[in-house]
Amino acid sequence: MGEVSFASSGADLELVGIQKRFPGFTAVENLDLKIPAGSFFALLGPSGCGKTTTLRLVAGLEDPTQGKILIGGKDVSALKPHKRPVNTVFQSYALFPHMSVLENVAFGLRRRRVGDPVAKAHEALRLVELDHVADRKPAQLSGGQQQRVALARAIVNRPALLLLDEPLGALDLKLRRQMQQELKQIQQEVGLTFLHVTHDQEEAMTMADTVAVMNKGRIEQMGAPEELYELPQTVFVANFLGQSNLFSVKVVGDTDQVLHTDLEGTRISLPRARSMRDSGTITVGVRPEKLRLTGEAPVADASTNVIGPGRITDVSFIGVSTQYTVEVPGAGDVQVFAQNMQAGPAASLGDQVWLSWLTEHTFGLADDRLDTGALTSEYSTRVIATQTALAE
Repeated sequence: MGEVSFASSGADLELVGIQKRFPGFTAVENLDLKIPAGSFFALLGPSGCGKTTTLRLVAGLEDPTQGKILIGGKDVSALKPHKRPVNTVFQSYALFPHMSVLENVAFGLRRRRVGDPVAKAHEALRLVELDHVADRKPAQLSGGQQQRVALARAIVNRPALLLLDEPLGALDLKLRRQMQQELKQIQQEVGLTFLHVTHDQEEAMTMADTVAVMNKGRIEQMGAPEELYELPQTVFVANFLGQSNLFSVKVVGDTDQVLHTDLEGTRISLPRARSMRDSGTITVGVRPEKLRLTGEAPVADASTNVIGPGRITDVSFIGVSTQYTVEVPGAGDVQVFAQNMQAGPAASLGDQVWLSWLTEHTFGLADDRLDTGALTSEYSTRVIATQTALAE
């Protein structure tokens, strides 16, 4: 991709005590958030969690009930949408069908009487590698190309802040993954601040520097993608950002470094630093890909947790991996994801197996899983669809 000279640098976005109430419910609850200039920030959560409302508040399409919005240190809460240094890229692209690609990109510049709109539009199209289709109409382009035109049209206006509202939702999986990489590359190249709203956890983790997981109008946890995945703090985050095996256990002993807990007579240990609570009954978890299946009981070891024996009740072969469900007395159904290092699954339906994992991969949550609900069927379906498509 060529060098970019037209894009101004991004600006900080700060939300201070933002609340948005609609008749009968509160969409956003006392939100404080600071997004540094030049970062790629993702707001992730299920439908109805308040993420799109937050984006609309920043764009000026909704007014906050309470609180203020600052862009580059300037309070923009009272400014109309067109007065804010913000552009939005929607899932629907919203391109003008009767205009050429070049005219679509230059449109905003012409309206604002910015000098040299055609040259700037060509430059933006070169950035998204579409200058060769500048004379075509949007209908002559693929969905991915239309999305890139919409992105060029937003970037050419030099916004301090680019808002992405589920921008890749209309694309098929393979193209979506390609666009995720391209969007990240473009963001790094132009240096703008990107605020990306999505319900797709893989998309958020692939592109963003920082992810904020929203639930019921609040941010449950915020941090780098790997931090949220490896060390979730709540049941909701553990189950929305990937899948987790969760166990309700009782703390029965500890050292300076380690908590020892009891699960129906079986010891499960975890690093004290990886647990939000250290006494009483707590919820601990481990990711399915951290587990190992063996046909015999592993040798007991201070660095390893072992549960079992259990019985395999479901085997799903999904190309790159096999997903097993193992019914373990006292622990319930446990999910295991195993990489397929050989042809086909390594274990079969009905096999008796033991499950083991490193103590250091266990995490302890701040809440009890009974309070928050379990993995959503929407997410389960998405995981299987994603892995199936990757295997094809």
